[in-house]
Amino acid sequence: MTDTITEQEHSHANAAEIAALAVAARGMETVRCPNCTSPMIGPFCSVCGQERDTHRRSVWHLLGDLFEDIISFDSRILRTSVALMAEPGEIAMAFREGRPRRYVPALRLYFFVSLIFFVILNISGLAIMQFEVKATPEKVIHNDKGYFLVNPHPNSEEGEPALIPLSERKAKEPGAHYAFGSGIHFFAPVGLYHSNIPAEARAKLVYESTHTDPNDKDKEGAWFTQRILGTFDRLIANPAALNEPLTAWLPRVLFLLLPIFALLLMIFYVRHRKQFYFVDHLIFSLNMHSFVFIALIVAVGVAQVFDSELVAVGAVVAMGIYLLLAMKRFYQQGWIKTGIKFFAIGFIYTTFFLLPALGAVILASIFWA
Repeated sequence: MTDTITEQEHSHANAAEIAALAVAARGMETVRCPNCTSPMIGPFCSVCGQERDTHRRSVWHLLGDLFEDIISFDSRILRTSVALMAEPGEIAMAFREGRPRRYVPALRLYFFVSLIFFVILNISGLAIMQFEVKATPEKVIHNDKGYFLVNPHPNSEEGEPALIPLSERKAKEPGAHYAFGSGIHFFAPVGLYHSNIPAEARAKLVYESTHTDPNDKDKEGAWFTQRILGTFDRLIANPAALNEPLTAWLPRVLFLLLPIFALLLMIFYVRHRKQFYFVDHLIFSLNMHSFVFIALIVAVGVAQVFDSELVAVGAVVAMGIYLLLAMKRFYQQGWIKTGIKFFAIGFIYTTFFLLPALGAVILASIFWA
């Protein structure tokens, strides 16, 4: 491989020598490239690309080059931003068609917008999710079959309260019994929500999370329950207790999902594998997930004014519409085929990959926070 590259460099140098001799024969001036010593017959070296004029004698030229680079970079970012938000699928299409220089590279763009999202959360004091713990009193009954907790929510078929079996030890524990749940709030300032539950309910929660029934044969289930109850106790003290581990793990999990989404696209468009390589699907996946972070950044701002649950639903709808339009533009199939593949890919990705991954992040936050 090295020998081949060396031969190519020599062939380029020889071609440059021949061209330089032809130029010199016509009375035109040639110089040697300061980088590779090949003859230069234009503003750039034909072998290594070195610029002929390095502006060593002028500070103004140096500042001008810097300003030009900044303007060029800014215009590239502007074009990328417009294409990403207003032209779904355009950046991926530009890569496939061999014109990627107009836009920021897909991987760099993904890291940039994801970084901006988490920086905004950090400096603004907002939490991805806060859990407001609620406690509902439960009634214990005893009959010839044993002790039962009366579920306050009636059975949908019979219209009667459901009975949950309870051990005698737990049934006779001091204090009332409570069912614990939580309300979720997205992108709210840390400290905005507080869990106001009776002191007796929290004491009961602490007791159940630190004591085990010696007669309980399901040790793993008891350990799991204790961890859940212990997490509820932490959330009572701080509804944003899980925000730090969520912020740490979420970007890693989403990055791992990028090639999975690309793989799903490749499977559903396998009949067009000669036109679309895996890298094309991967670039599309990167751009789609970049837009997800853009939508989340917008949602962060809107959630400060409107109900956060409605904002979350609106963000999901916007992401879905964007994906549908991007697939239609990039893969250039009819609306019916695109719609069928959109729903199939969306269902598989969300049900079997995205939601389990988010659930794993939350569980990791619960058990290792």
